Amino acid sequence: MPIVAYLTNQFPSPVEPYVAEEIQELRRCGVTVIPCSTRRATTALDSDLKAFAAETLYLQPLQMKLLIQAAFLCFLKFPVLKDFFRRAIQGSKPQGRRLRALLHTWLGAYYAILIEGSGVEHIHVHHGYFSSWIAMVAARLLGIDFSMTLHGSDLLLDPAYLDTKLKFCRLCVTVSEFNRRHILECYADVSPGKVVVRRMGVDPGKESSGASLAPRKNPRLVMLAVGRLHPVKDHAFLVRACRVLKNRNFAFMCLIAGEGPERASIEGLIRDLDLQGEIQLVGHLSRQQLDACYEAIDLVVLTSRSEGIPLVLMEAMARGAPVLAPAITGIPELVIDGKNGFLYAAGSLDDFVARVELVHHSGSALGPVCRAARQHVLKHFNREKNLAAFCSLLLTHISPTPISRTHISQKVEHHSYENSLLQ
Repeated sequence: MPIVAYLTNQFPSPVEPYVAEEIQELRRCGVTVIPCSTRRATTALDSDLKAFAAETLYLQPLQMKLLIQAAFLCFLKFPVLKDFFRRAIQGSKPQGRRLRALLHTWLGAYYAILIEGSGVEHIHVHHGYFSSWIAMVAARLLGIDFSMTLHGSDLLLDPAYLDTKLKFCRLCVTVSEFNRRHILECYADVSPGKVVVRRMGVDPGKESSGASLAPRKNPRLVMLAVGRLHPVKDHAFLVRACRVLKNRNFAFMCLIAGEGPERASIEGLIRDLDLQGEIQLVGHLSRQQLDACYEAIDLVVLTSRSEGIPLVLMEAMARGAPVLAPAITGIPELVIDGKNGFLYAAGSLDDFVARVELVHHSGSALGPVCRAARQHVLKHFNREKNLAAFCSLLLTHISPTPISRTHISQKVEHHSYENSLLQ
């Protein structure tokens, strides 16, 4: 069976469980997988993720000797990398972006040296950010293929040099039909057969007891938002919507679960709009805590500006909680408005508030909607089925026989100029 390097910007990460799940599934299929990450995890990890962290190959902290070798390798193999260098410095990209692309080319050589002795036959990288450029360069130097998974923001908000990455990858996996159409419309030179949809999925668990739909003594509607406190999640929109609800004397409580760089800004906005009694930032919640929340709340809301197809919506729908999300990107492939959940016009406070009020007044009539939501997740977003489909796809695109390799570390170490640099 093949040896595959799995590269991400940061691994392991509690907010990206699908990476660890794919690695585990590939290993069950007999594949040797080497987890790799450009950065170390900065958040608290549970025991399973700590075990992954212990075996992950990290680029950082960078080793001076290998950096020197990587710089010389870029010089020595310039004819092999010249199209990447040309793409990095040409075009209308800001100077800072071009400099980062050159730096990432250097780090790609560094990564190639790190994994060259491991017998890696393929590199798979998650997200189209800088790690995908590093993987592309390393694969070129090692004479192997690479593939990548594109999710949401990496494709729609920050597609840095994505034309080049799509041109040279062997396979591009993406999580929604919307994403695939976007790729083929915006990158006309990409072969349609190279871009394949493989959906994420969740463990559907057991069917909810329906506690969230039972009549309540407390007349307040309880909403839950789950997501990293980052600008793309647009929690500020949610806070402003809560102010509109309060102005209408609508009784509610809003819980926001997650951590991130926007916490202080969100806290300030909550104070400015006098919503301390209605909104609580509850921080990161464990899987068990989230499951309990899905049982107890009335509505799960999402206010992101860009998404793939969010796992939090899948989880909530599988557990019988009503959901409300913006009608953007691939979300309508999961949430069918009025059938298994609710959609609002992205950016419209009035439409969001109107939908919240609709859910509140629907009460027990939401039962068929929630049951349809669970069945939709079971059929299309079942983690076990979708993981198996993804692994089968990846294995068919890994070269069946090893490609002739260039033993780059030996060439670098035996070159007289390199030796002089390292002495």
